[in-house]
Amino acid sequence: MSKLHLVFGGRVVDPRGLDFADVSSIDMVGVFPDYDSAEKAWRAAAQRTVDDAEMKYVVVHLHRLLEHDIMGTAGQ
Repeated sequence: MSKLHLVFGGRVVDPRGLDFADVSSIDMVGVFPDYDSAEKAWRAAAQRTVDDAEMKYVVVHLHRLLEHDIMGTAGQ
């Protein structure tokens, strides 16, 4: 299975959390085939908004979500 990673970000309600203020305006940076390329994209996106404390970008390990789904349905 590919080790896919999703990078996205947006304005959060509280800079200490991940509650996005407006899900419809999330910036989808992209899907990347490995963590290194996802991290580079995350750093570039985060750097563009470094002066805005309410903007947050994250890396999501899609392959972990997919593995969990496969493992969860395998026993059914």
